[in-house]
Amino acid sequence: MRLKTNGTIDLPIRAKSGKRVADLLAVLRSMGSEKDRAGMARYGINVENAFGVSVYKLRWIAKRLGTDHALALALWATGNHEARLLACFVDDPAAASESQLESWARDFDSWDICDQATTSLFDLTKHAWPKAVAWAARDEEWVKRAGFTLMAGLAVHDKSAGDQRYRKLLPLIARGAFDDRNFVKKAVNWALRNIGKRNRALNAAAIVCAEKIRVAANKRAGSERGGDPGARGARWVAADALRELTSAKAQARLKD
Repeated sequence: MRLKTNGTIDLPIRAKSGKRVADLLAVLRSMGSEKDRAGMARYGINVENAFGVSVYKLRWIAKRLGTDHALALALWATGNHEARLLACFVDDPAAASESQLESWARDFDSWDICDQATTSLFDLTKHAWPKAVAWAARDEEWVKRAGFTLMAGLAVHDKSAGDQRYRKLLPLIARGAFDDRNFVKKAVNWALRNIGKRNRALNAAAIVCAEKIRVAANKRAGSERGGDPGARGARWVAADALRELTSAKAQARLKD
């Protein structure tokens, strides 16, 4: 495999798995840059094992590789940041096992890996709903974030799920809002906002949930300001969600 002078990639579609992975790593290394790597770090991405390749370039490569479950597993096993993102884009959701989801979740070490895995792959698998519920109750930071980013992904991609299924996630979101860890509370907020943007009925339910979170946060703090980190984090989750979900723009897009 090589990167051509015109910017295209010569992909060995029929090469042996090990050779393909080695060649892909070589191409990813050639496409990376210290400037982009530093930029990733500024956004809070763990770049210890990263080359500095944008997710847009990785998706471009993934389209040319096509769906390949075996390749995805091999790419993930390298431990390289970009290879793992690429694995999320080329894997076959139908082939992903529950043990694979658990294993990959334990490997999460950065918010972008967590988010791309859960909203580009995991949410399309048959394991998505039970994992969203189970992981939201876990304590490990990235696994817990994964539970809520899965909810956010499901709210966008699972068109067939009924409103009641999403309503059942709201108590989990209300509890998760009090986790003061930045990467967790932002995922909680994301899940709440995405559920509230599905339709008018869920918008109303999400707004009620956000208001309950705010009331609970103020009660815990003893006032409408201050309090412990959990109360302050929950108040932010509620305020940010309410600001979007009640906006004229969001309301205009809702369907009955």
